[in-house]
Amino acid sequence: MGATIPRLTADAPTEQVVAGLREHGAVLVEGVLSPDLLARFNAEIDPILERTSPARAYLNPAIDFFYGDRVRQITGVAAQSRIFGEEILCHPFYAGVCDAILGPSCARHQLNVAQVMDRGPGAEQQILHRDEDVWVHLPRPHAEVQVASVIALVDFTAELGATVVAPGSHRWERARQPAPDEFACAEMPAGSAVVYLGSTIHAGGKNATADGWRRGMHMSFVVGWLRTEENNYLATPPDVARRLPRRSQELLGYAAHDAIASGGGYLGAVDLLDPIELMAQGKL
Repeated sequence: MGATIPRLTADAPTEQVVAGLREHGAVLVEGVLSPDLLARFNAEIDPILERTSPARAYLNPAIDFFYGDRVRQITGVAAQSRIFGEEILCHPFYAGVCDAILGPSCARHQLNVAQVMDRGPGAEQQILHRDEDVWVHLPRPHAEVQVASVIALVDFTAELGATVVAPGSHRWERARQPAPDEFACAEMPAGSAVVYLGSTIHAGGKNATADGWRRGMHMSFVVGWLRTEENNYLATPPDVARRLPRRSQELLGYAAHDAIASGGGYLGAVDLLDPIELMAQGKL
């Protein structure tokens, strides 16, 4: 692996992060989660992971193959972690980046999926992929529809399976595959995040350790008019969502996507009203 991606800190200007994403397709940002927030979140999810088995069934055989049987997962994180739902989901770092990348193509952005992935010893490298390919029916070319990230909840090393990224691949022809020297390994301390576009080729790395677990969290956002990978309305149902901050409710998709001001229409209404207002009024 001979390629590199920009390495920044979370207090860098949003414009610098966005410029790195547009140029390289990925940036590594240290200190996204403060030490205190990281410690509290890890403590909250520790007991959940302890009772989670790597052996589980998925939606279809392709997903079985993609994840393998050496990964413990927490899905629907907003419903299982108050710290995630109140502090991480609506982290201002992501708001600025998503506004810049996704904002020109939507009235508001929303959470696509948040998933803790604890990749154990023997976990093979994932197949190389672009996250946006789940929306294979989108015509090409198209504007960026996704901002994704993997947050390191422990120190990420190459041996432990740090994410590998092909910088610049967001600009490649679709058939082009990266050569070995075109990869960068996102080694980073806990609390950091590798942030990348949905069009950038990447993969979770191979865990070659004897007993280490690579605990990380995939968190991605998409334009507000796109069907999300995780059904957030069921994963975080109204009786849970109404106890979260309004900003979290918006990101979970409980707000209407109102593009009237841009000459468009509205999506996600309930009784022709904005569901987030109905929730605030105690009617939903």
